[in-house]
Amino acid sequence: MGTRTTTTTTTTSLGILMLLVYSAGAYTDPIIVTDPSILEAGEISTETTLRCNLTNPPSSIAGHVWKKDGENISSTRDEEASTIMEYKLTAVDAKHSGVYSCCYFTTPPVNNSILVKAPPGVSSDKKSEHGNEGDVGVLTCKSSGYPPVESWLWSRNTKGGNEIIVNGTKKFQIKIAGNKTELRIYPLNIEDDQGDYSCNATNEIGTRAEIIHLRVRGRFAALWPFLGIVAEVIVLVAIIFIYEKRRKPDEISDDDEQGSAPLKSNASMNHKDKNVRQRNSN
Repeated sequence: MGTRTTTTTTTTSLGILMLLVYSAGAYTDPIIVTDPSILEAGEISTETTLRCNLTNPPSSIAGHVWKKDGENISSTRDEEASTIMEYKLTAVDAKHSGVYSCCYFTTPPVNNSILVKAPPGVSSDKKSEHGNEGDVGVLTCKSSGYPPVESWLWSRNTKGGNEIIVNGTKKFQIKIAGNKTELRIYPLNIEDDQGDYSCNATNEIGTRAEIIHLRVRGRFAALWPFLGIVAEVIVLVAIIFIYEKRRKPDEISDDDEQGSAPLKSNASMNHKDKNVRQRNSN
C-alpha cells in the first residue's frame, strides 16, 4: 500500500511539471520596443519620428492609434494589422511635448509610451496691462508643455537692474494654481510700479520667461474721457440754441409776408369771378 501511494504521487507531480513547462514555452508576454523611449529638446532641432515595434502580440492585430496625454490623435487611427507604428513630430518644443502612447488593437490591448520633454511654454493673455493709481494691478501668466512647471519666479526691470519680487510683502502677492500664476500689486503707484515685469517658469528641462508691460494711469485718468464727452454735448447744445435764436425772427417775418400775398390774390380773383357770374345771369 505504501509503495503504490508513493508511485501515484510521483506520477501526478511529474504531470504538473510537464504542464507548467509546456505553458511557459507556449506563451510569451508581448514586448513593445520604442525608439526613442525619452526624447528631450536640444537633442534634435528638426523634425523627428517616434517608432514602436510590437513582438509576440497576444492576438491578431486589428489596427492601432497614437495617443498624446491620453487623448487619441485621430489622424493616426489605422486598421492595418502592422506591428510597426510611426508618428512624425515637426519639432521638439513645448507645443509638441507630452506623453505619446502607441496603442495596438489586440486582445487584450497593449501599449507603450514615449516621453517627449521640452522647456515650458509661457504666455499671457495680454502683452500690456494697465491700471489706475491707487488700485490693484493684476498680471497673469500660464504655462504649457511637458514636464509640468516645477517653480515660478516673478521679477521686474528697474533702473538698478532686474529685481526679484518677494512674495508675501505688503506691496506684492503671488498666487500659483496648477499651470497659472498671478502677481497682484497694491496700491499702484505711477512713479514706482510702471514698467516691464517678467514671469519665469522652470521645469526639469529648462526655463522660459514672458514679459508684460504695466502702465499706471493717474487717479482721475478714467474721468477725462467722460468729461470730454460731456463738454462736447454742452458745446453742441449751445451752438444749436444760438443758431435757432438768431434764425427764428427772420424766418417768421418772411413766412408772414409770403403767406399774406396769396390771400390777397385769392380774394381779388374770387371777387372778379363773382362779378362775371352776375353779368352773365343778367
